Amino acid sequence: MAFNHLPAAMHDALGPLSVMPVTHSVPMAKNHRPSQPPENGSSRPSPAVVLDRLAAGASRAARITHTEHLPPREGSHATWPDRIRPEVVAAIGRAGIDHPWTHQATAAGYALDGESVVIATGTASGKSLAYLAPVLSALLDGSQAPNGRGATALYLAPTKALAADQRRAVKALAEPLGTAVRPAVYDGDTPVEEREWVRQYANYVLTNPDMLHRGILPSHPRWASFLRALRFVVIDECHTYRGVFGSHVAQVLRRLRRLCARYGSDPVFLLASATAARPSVAAGHLTGLPVREVADDASPRGEMVFALWEPPLTELHGERGAPVRRTATAETADLLTDLTLQGVRTVAFVRSRRGAELVSVIAKERLAEVDRSLPGRVAAYRGGYLPEERRALERALHSGELLGLAATTALELGIDVSGLDAVVIAGYPGTRASLWQQAGRAGRSGQGALAVLVARDDPLDTYLVHHPEALFQQPVESTVLDPDNPYVLAPHLCAAAAELPLTEADIALFGPAVPELLPQLEAAKLLRRRATGWHWTRRERAADLTDIRGGGGRPVQIVEEGTGRLLGTVDESAAHTAVHEGAVHLHQGRTYLVRKLDLRDSVALVEEAVPPYSTTARDTTAIAVLETDTEIPWGGGRLCFGSVEVTNQVVSFLRRRLITGEVLGETKLDLPPRTLRTRAVWWTVTEDQLDAARIGPEILGGALHAAEHASIGMLPLFATCDRWDIGGVSVPLHPDTLLPTVFVYDGHPGGAGFAERAFRTARAWLTATRQAIASCECEAGCPSCIQSPKCGNGNEPLHKRGAVRLLTELLRTAPPDPGEGESRVGTAQGPPPGAPGAPSS
Repeated sequence: MAFNHLPAAMHDALGPLSVMPVTHSVPMAKNHRPSQPPENGSSRPSPAVVLDRLAAGASRAARITHTEHLPPREGSHATWPDRIRPEVVAAIGRAGIDHPWTHQATAAGYALDGESVVIATGTASGKSLAYLAPVLSALLDGSQAPNGRGATALYLAPTKALAADQRRAVKALAEPLGTAVRPAVYDGDTPVEEREWVRQYANYVLTNPDMLHRGILPSHPRWASFLRALRFVVIDECHTYRGVFGSHVAQVLRRLRRLCARYGSDPVFLLASATAARPSVAAGHLTGLPVREVADDASPRGEMVFALWEPPLTELHGERGAPVRRTATAETADLLTDLTLQGVRTVAFVRSRRGAELVSVIAKERLAEVDRSLPGRVAAYRGGYLPEERRALERALHSGELLGLAATTALELGIDVSGLDAVVIAGYPGTRASLWQQAGRAGRSGQGALAVLVARDDPLDTYLVHHPEALFQQPVESTVLDPDNPYVLAPHLCAAAAELPLTEADIALFGPAVPELLPQLEAAKLLRRRATGWHWTRRERAADLTDIRGGGGRPVQIVEEGTGRLLGTVDESAAHTAVHEGAVHLHQGRTYLVRKLDLRDSVALVEEAVPPYSTTARDTTAIAVLETDTEIPWGGGRLCFGSVEVTNQVVSFLRRRLITGEVLGETKLDLPPRTLRTRAVWWTVTEDQLDAARIGPEILGGALHAAEHASIGMLPLFATCDRWDIGGVSVPLHPDTLLPTVFVYDGHPGGAGFAERAFRTARAWLTATRQAIASCECEAGCPSCIQSPKCGNGNEPLHKRGAVRLLTELLRTAPPDPGEGESRVGTAQGPPPGAPGAPSS
């Protein structure tokens, strides 16, 4: 029997702050819930006062487990390098900026020297201006060429919304420069009639890696004049390019560099990142070039109050009688309601599309009870909306028409939302980097800000709100990517060959795995070797071989059955879990039930309904070891890393009551299994170790299963992964190891580097896992420690005390962690984050 846990879909880094955080207790005041939000012009209350009002009352006050006070910081000015055109300096001055911050001037100097540079400073530190100054100066120089386009620049953003926002900012800043700077967005939303103008006349093109991969590079002859003049490539929010997505983007950038060389250009890369560990190393692996680093943040920052908030236990009971906490979604909706009524401009970050919609719906209902005009001041913002819906929400947010917003990470990525007072984060976002990136959206005008992290009912969130030092006294994670992953590299070699025949000279550019892959691509009749190199042999587009977001397959269209109206899309990889028959789907505050999922035609038919529940899919998994790359002894057992094949099937879904999370029932599903070849870490235990831990056959399965669930929940503390990026299986007797075994694997074809990170920090990772289970106040296990909402076995069996004894015995004989170093993962890791009390790796 296998007990398992698979990611729902394939999906999301800031660093230590420059001042040491100081623990600060906030006094609690009487409840304050006005009937109307104050006018925008009224003075803003301090973050401490806002938190004071939120926490009024004994029950609310008890939910705050820790408050961190980050004092304000003074800024440090410099002067622009004299090579920046005076017209550009004047335009910046007209925008109200007389002198740059020191890090802005330093980065601009590197760019003008022809050196690629990464600017890794905090949110709202002016990274955009640091790269725009040299870019605008170069474009102004190029405007004097006979064709008016002697220099061009390419801007890459991870989201369409960020590219659109940046275009607005560039257009406003460059207005005094007239037609010398011609910015234009080129993405899937760009009308066909505008695209030819962009190719022929725009000199600052803003796009995303997806469009570069599918639209620009395959059509490079039509972009010849643009690529020939390319001086700068700007990569914004580059810390988001990690895992499989980051590995794909790294290969897309290598294809871009290859075509630029073909047209005689050698662009300088300018990267902007949230504060991250070893940003120049990560940027170097992303671009394949040496990159200078600017990481000393010289911008001022207002005061920040950061509260950790744990929802209370309810009187309800979950599976096997486990206690149930109030959901983070309901708690976040309440906080968003109260902040809106205080007139506090707030963004609530929610991890899922459905969650963002639900927070918005609940907040609107609560606000309507106070005043029917207030629900219009709150909205949801997420991916999957149609272009016109996204743009309307962005305009309303910029204008101040919206006071509260429930958003997914589509809004996390750098959109310039000035004037926000507070951020509520519904659940730990997976990395400290994303946590600080989201928290930094508030206080962007240099004023004070409030951030509240609301814990979900799972092991990692519960651990963090009771161990604040793991958040506030640890460095951020390094970025993990693996461009040599053959599942990533192979389709990009085909795409590159379709653009220009591959030659021996290209092998160094694309990496050491190329010589092994080329014969395989020839054997598969994808490439053919001729005297001039390797050629693409098929009629279809090579760029369509892969989805760089890691999803693969055609997106599934969500269509309203009665009208035929397209509501949105969902990745094919997520369809089994998100839009299975009977699933609840939320869109723009309206609730729909999925009536049919047609996998052949990639369509989910839905109809509007108002069910009193949400749905969560469950799956089962089997795993086989294909190859063991590395293994080390752990006492009598072994810790291993290698390749595995995972077979997964979504088997049922749970219906949970809204607000409370109470389980109402389970419905079986009949969906086909899916197979995944990936990378995994696994550990075995011997009979002697089981005897020492007092683990008999009757509790062995439950102890392994509980340890597996908790270890999956804790891994995001040690790797830049989301809990749903990884999966796990535990088996009392595995046919390949012939021992009790626990597997944790990457939920992406070919791996994403997360399992290798787990292998290299295994002692610290499993120590924190043991600590999380042992310190939980429940009796026999709950969602805060060993239960998983995705478990296809219904969280049965689980044995909490057995898991603690098993991990204690395993760790008793564990050697030091294997260390970091340069590994198969494309980025050498910085110091592991570790958990308080855990041995350092």
